[in-house]
Amino acid sequence: MTDLRTTFGQDAARYRRARPTYPPALFAHLAGPRILEIAPGTGQATLPLTALGHVTAVELSPSLAALARVHAPAADVVVADFDHWPLPDPFDLVVCATAFHWLDPATRMSRCAAALRPGGTLAVISTHHVAGGTEQFFVDVQRCYERWDPATPPDLRLSPAAAIPREFDESDLFDAPEFHRFEWEQAYDTEAYADLLLTYSNHIALPARDQLIADIRALIDTRHGGRVVKRYLTQLAAARRR
Repeated sequence: MTDLRTTFGQDAARYRRARPTYPPALFAHLAGPRILEIAPGTGQATLPLTALGHVTAVELSPSLAALARVHAPAADVVVADFDHWPLPDPFDLVVCATAFHWLDPATRMSRCAAALRPGGTLAVISTHHVAGGTEQFFVDVQRCYERWDPATPPDLRLSPAAAIPREFDESDLFDAPEFHRFEWEQAYDTEAYADLLLTYSNHIALPARDQLIADIRALIDTRHGGRVVKRYLTQLAAARRR
């Protein structure tokens, strides 16, 4: 069975080109000086983190790590699986952006706590696609998914940002988290949107991937003028280690 975590490195250049970045205001809530970043991908969050302190970034994929080194040259990028990486001396800040759900749920909080000094901060950043933008497109596109992906629930609709839960693993190793939320939109032409979809593990691994993407391309071109706008919610949950 394919480890879906490994799909992201199949086309590292596309991942770098297509994946959204993070709102600059988010980083004003974080501070170093010694920072550990878990699963940096190609460095979308790594570069702004290097402005806060010295960053050690642990990335599973060698191809993604190679690009992270290019785009965030001040960071030390290590190729390793964080779930099994030998932890060095504790850090002041541990950050995981849009990847915390890939860590082992049985050990991720204890390992993050072990990576932090007492009073250090764990920052979990999540990205959610929410209602807004080109709303009719996201209604229309469900027919494409229902046609090519049998696991698609019928008449699925995007949730408004207010309905996205403020989630953070319960742990007696950390104080209650503080949440900061940022809503923003990004426009995509047809090819840029197809590029984005092909960075998602569930799309990459879909047997009818090519048919689905062709269907979505045709929908954007014929019914939405070759351009759609996607609305995002970026959430930061930050908690201090007890």
